[in-house]
Amino acid sequence: MASIDLNADLGEGCGDDEVLLTIVSSCNVACGGHAGDTASMASTVSMAIANGVAVGAHPAYPDREGFGRESNFMRGDDLYESLTNQVTDLADIAANLGAKLIHVKPHGALYNDAVRDAELADIIARVTAETPGTPALMGMAGTELEHAAARHGLQFIAEAFVDRAYEPDGTLVSRKEPGAVHEDLNVATTQAVRLATDGQVTTRNGDEVTVRADTLCIHSDTPGAAEKARAVRDVLESQGVEIRADAMR
Repeated sequence: MASIDLNADLGEGCGDDEVLLTIVSSCNVACGGHAGDTASMASTVSMAIANGVAVGAHPAYPDREGFGRESNFMRGDDLYESLTNQVTDLADIAANLGAKLIHVKPHGALYNDAVRDAELADIIARVTAETPGTPALMGMAGTELEHAAARHGLQFIAEAFVDRAYEPDGTLVSRKEPGAVHEDLNVATTQAVRLATDGQVTTRNGDEVTVRADTLCIHSDTPGAAEKARAVRDVLESQGVEIRADAMR
C-alpha cells in the first residue's frame, strides 16, 4: 500500500489546531520567530502527543509583525543565533513533555529564500544538525535545502503542497500572485492524489512537472484549513494511500 505523511504548520495562533491534530500525521510548531511562545509550544506539543502526531520545529525569520514573510529579513550569525534559539526552545519543551523533534521545517520567506540561496540553506541545515537527536530537514526536493541537508549528513524529507499553485520550474507561485492558494477543495484533493500516487502536479500554465514528495503540507492559516485537511485525508485513503508519519522516513 502506498503511504505518505500529511503535515500542517501549527501553533501560529490563526488556525484550528485542535481539529487539525486529529487529521494530520505530523506538525510543524511555530517556535517564536514569526509566531508562538512558550505556552503555545507546550500546548501544541501536548496535543500532538495525545493524537500520536510527530512533532517538528517551524523556525522563521524573527519577524512577528510580518509573520515571517519578508524576504531576506536577516542573514549570517544573527540568523544562525535566532534559529538556534527557536529550535532549542521547542526541543527542550518537547523533551520535557516526553517527545522529540522529528524534523525541522523553515517557515515562510525563510523557506522560500533557502530554496535558491545556498548560504541560507546551509545555516538552516547547520542548526538542524546541531539539534539534539539530529532531526531531519524538511523542504522542497531538488533545492538548496536538500543539497545543504546532504552536506551536513541529514536525512531530508521532500515536501509538496496540496493547497498551493506551482510554477513551471516546480517552485511555488508567490502568495502575492492571484491564485497562489487553492481555495477549491476539488483542486486541492486532486493535487494531493496526483502528488501522492504519481509524483506529478499541474502548474499554473498547464504544464505537468514531477515533484517528489514524502510529505504533503496543508497550511493552517488558510480559510477552511481543517475542512480541506479532512477532505484531503479522506480522498487519499479512498485511493489506497495510507497516512502515517513514518512514511516520510
